[in-house]
Amino acid sequence: MDACTLGDLLDAVGGTSVRLHTAPAGLAVPVTEALLHDAHAPLPRVPGALLLAVGVRAAAAGPLVRAVAEAGMTGLVVRGPDGPAAEAETYGVALLSVAEDTAWHQAHLLLASAIGARPVPATGGHGDLFALADAIAAATGGATAVEDPRQRILAYSTVPGQPVDEDRRQGILGLQVPADVENTEQYRMLFAADGPLRLPALGDGALPRLAVAVRAGGETLGSVWVVDDGTLAADAEETLVQGATTAALLLLRARAAQELARHQNSDLLRRVLEGTADAATSAVGLGVEGPVRVAAFVLDAAGLPDAEQTGLRLLDVVRLQCAARYGRHACVLVDGVVYALLPAPGARHRRLAEDIVARAGQSLRVPVRAGLGEVVAGVGEVAGSRADADLVLRVLGPSLPVATIDEVRPRVTLLRLAEVLGAKPELTAGPWRSVLAYDAEHRTDYARTLVCWFDSGCDMGGGGEAAGRASEHVPLPAEASTEAGRDRPGRPRRTPGAVAAVEGAGGTRAWGGYRLSTRACRPAAAAGSGRGRVGRRGCRFSTRAYGPARRPVQHVGVPTDGSYRISTGIPTDSDCRINTRAYRPTATAGSARRHTDQRRLPDQHAGIPAGAAAGSGRGPVGRR
Repeated sequence: MDACTLGDLLDAVGGTSVRLHTAPAGLAVPVTEALLHDAHAPLPRVPGALLLAVGVRAAAAGPLVRAVAEAGMTGLVVRGPDGPAAEAETYGVALLSVAEDTAWHQAHLLLASAIGARPVPATGGHGDLFALADAIAAATGGATAVEDPRQRILAYSTVPGQPVDEDRRQGILGLQVPADVENTEQYRMLFAADGPLRLPALGDGALPRLAVAVRAGGETLGSVWVVDDGTLAADAEETLVQGATTAALLLLRARAAQELARHQNSDLLRRVLEGTADAATSAVGLGVEGPVRVAAFVLDAAGLPDAEQTGLRLLDVVRLQCAARYGRHACVLVDGVVYALLPAPGARHRRLAEDIVARAGQSLRVPVRAGLGEVVAGVGEVAGSRADADLVLRVLGPSLPVATIDEVRPRVTLLRLAEVLGAKPELTAGPWRSVLAYDAEHRTDYARTLVCWFDSGCDMGGGGEAAGRASEHVPLPAEASTEAGRDRPGRPRRTPGAVAAVEGAGGTRAWGGYRLSTRACRPAAAAGSGRGRVGRRGCRFSTRAYGPARRPVQHVGVPTDGSYRISTGIPTDSDCRINTRAYRPTATAGSARRHTDQRRLPDQHAGIPAGAAAGSGRGPVGRR
């Protein structure tokens, strides 16, 4: 097999994980292994090795470069970007670096896996297992199969003339051992045994088996099975034990290759999410084409003590669920958020996210939230979908753990607007600051009135909820009238049992220099000096308008029934009066005795321009 070179290593793990600063001897130099530096032991002579500068700051690693060159090593790996590039050029040593937040054991595992997994055939890492299965079959005299712990068939022998049964045929066709209760019991017995085990046939027409577990240390990596038709070699068990040892090495290397491929996919997906990867090559590398969508998953628990480990477990859950639906799939953990690239169509994306959130919450015992970005046309637009998914996560909560961007777009839009306004103070400048300053100085409430006006679609006169909000808890000057005609400066209070004012508004309103006070009375009482009409709820209103000198201008009794409307002309000057008319479908109301029907009910009018009449009567108008 060809040895791994520095160029091969960088192709496997280069990019954001491992960065090359200089390679004076070129990229074709061999890389044999990765070593951890021990400051308390002499540096061994290992030609072709990469030395990881554990315990040495990158800026202070200059003397270590010379020692690496004297030991015949290929290069030095430091943590951080400011390594001794000049010294590396001088001594002809390659200088590489990993991110400052990378743990040394993780960097060592990554480099060692890449170096060891490099010379793997193109058959998915299992090409040598097929050759091993053929060798075991030839030595033992029985058809052989190599399986993983999940009873998936990784390799099988093809030696002609060896007897097989139906279970073997079905297993090879589906690359999966047929599910059976008796099969499960045999696997339990096998993994509990210390050596080879002879197992009886299962059912008519089946043949017995000779099997052995494949282990590395205390971990079970799989098993090797040989069909026993009674003609196996005398040393078949010993041969099988030796074959299991070789299988363990091959399975470990295959696992390293798979981990390396997974790491490469994750690194590629990370660059795609950042928008720094080439779209065409990324689509091929990730195995996706056409429209895609980014799904983001995050732990909904602040201050979790083992957040990093829990995040990795969440990554495993997301990767497993996505792989079950889409096959080989790239997922990546970035800053505590797990991202997955989901291929279109997206009709089932929300259901998948809900399923992942439910499963992850049960297994991790931590609430999980999921946000789905916009469906985009291709890999080149994934960065935008990721930004959408991140915004969705920010507006989610316990009552809404999963959502798509379309479901929460109003909230997301307001969030973005708030961010833009906060980042650019010039966008918030304007006369509204003067309104707030005036309100603070004169104890007025014009700012709140403006907000309610905007809420009502710039139509305060249309009546209804917005008009009512404008009149609730308005601070009044000393001349304001309250419940019993007593002056309570700045503190209007609600009357117990009082009904809201006409068209849903209540309390006291202020227009210009006037105050309009509304009081509710029981049927047996009078309100103010006027007689209000009684509504179906048993209450009536008395409305009195006061000028700056507290002279009552006009008093109108207003019924509380919902069938009444009020038309009011609003004064703008101390010489003006308020002319208020209330119409009832079949009776008179206030000071205007006019019979109308419901088709003639006038709408409420607020803020009548100078010279305009209110209702069907004309009140005097002021200079404004």
